[in-house]
Amino acid sequence: MTESLQSGLLVEAFDAQLFRENAETVLSRLEKHVADLSIRGLELTDPARLRRAARALMTTERDRPAPFDEERLAAIVDLYIKTGIQVHSPGYMGRQFSGVVPLAGVIDFVSSVVNQPSSFYEAGQLPNVVERIMADELNRFIGWDPGTFAMITTSGGSLANLTALLAARNRAFPGVWARGSSELEGPARPAIAVGDDVHYSVARAAGILGIGEDRIVRLPLDAARRIDVARARPVLDAAERQGLNVFCLVASAGTTSVGAFDQLDELAVIARERDLWLHVDGAHGASLLVSDKLRPKLRGIDQVDSLAWDAHKMLFVPAPCTLLFYRDAKASLGAFRQTASYVFDEQQNIYTALDSGDKNFECTKRPMIMTLWTLWAIYGQALFAEKIEYLCQLTQDAYALVEKQPDFETVHVPEANIMCFRYRPDWLEEKDVAAFQVAIRDRIKGGGNFFISKVDVDGVAALRVVMMNHQVTTEHFQMLLGEIRKAGQEK
Repeated sequence: MTESLQSGLLVEAFDAQLFRENAETVLSRLEKHVADLSIRGLELTDPARLRRAARALMTTERDRPAPFDEERLAAIVDLYIKTGIQVHSPGYMGRQFSGVVPLAGVIDFVSSVVNQPSSFYEAGQLPNVVERIMADELNRFIGWDPGTFAMITTSGGSLANLTALLAARNRAFPGVWARGSSELEGPARPAIAVGDDVHYSVARAAGILGIGEDRIVRLPLDAARRIDVARARPVLDAAERQGLNVFCLVASAGTTSVGAFDQLDELAVIARERDLWLHVDGAHGASLLVSDKLRPKLRGIDQVDSLAWDAHKMLFVPAPCTLLFYRDAKASLGAFRQTASYVFDEQQNIYTALDSGDKNFECTKRPMIMTLWTLWAIYGQALFAEKIEYLCQLTQDAYALVEKQPDFETVHVPEANIMCFRYRPDWLEEKDVAAFQVAIRDRIKGGGNFFISKVDVDGVAALRVVMMNHQVTTEHFQMLLGEIRKAGQEK
């Protein structure tokens, strides 16, 4: 009876031969996309127009599965590629995500087809094993004693920051998980200390945790836009006098705005003095650890309590793939405290010991570690180190070029691969500087050759480039400066 209810079109949709044909159709277009190194930026499409185009590609069949249409599939893929940010182009200098190493995309495709959620060993055996392998591999650059630390993967740096702050809060206020936010009230109100350039996800986490944005203690920055260690202690002392109980200090390894690296070794001293959990948002910059040349930027990383590290930024794998490290393996159990007999076994065995569902928010989690581990297994550390070092050197070279231009100004010395600057022709009035930079950014984006971003530095907008593509050269950056000058002359 059940067999008669299955139409031939249902069976066709799962057919292995059709799957191969689908893959070949998509692969031919992706190959062309990756090979296209022309200079192109972001072509923004009117949303209403894009909606009509997407609607036109949808079958009108409602009563039964529609027959497969290869032309429709090809058109969908073409539209998808065309309307995205062209991360493989030398014109792409705008954001912190990268064109992936193509092999990583292939492995992500495998993960999508075999569909092995990886929070539990029985559902994703290899992902759980290689997660432990990659933890050990990357800890060689962090420096914790083997067997004493823990690492889990999670979906993005924002969720990693939230998870680490949950663990820190629960350590400081162990009753809050069971009894709720009433445990956070009292004469000493819980608070989090952050650098003034901290990522917005930390402020969000404070709200979610019941701490509140008003209890975020913002530490002043030095000239390099790092937490000013000399002025941090007085600010923390003032917070204590105001009745705030700071339990966690959040530092940055590569701030989103300018790519600044806080002095982790010196902040660790402050954290030890005051019994603070020291968390590092290294979503962007932690990847410099894999480079022998650049690793000193994170001096003191072995002294922190937790570290968020986005592999989908500077390790060039598909998003999301975030690694959350804890110096103390036991601390990784502090973020969540549930019992659920359908997934959690009270008595561990050699299989359930590798489960991570009790340590990360997701129950169903993509096997994101597979892309990173496969690249590491095939190419090794040097692939990543070489690209990262090139991008950082390219940014230094771009900075030197801007410094020589009389009509441009730099606003910081780049520490990695993010650089912010302003176009300031001599006729530009001071009151118009900020709005002019935004207008330049918009005109560059509209021109279709380059994609750059903007950020406010000291309250004034600046142009921002993020070097994520090793196909970009100083010649491409000089072309960008020419486009900026041209855009500045438009009325």
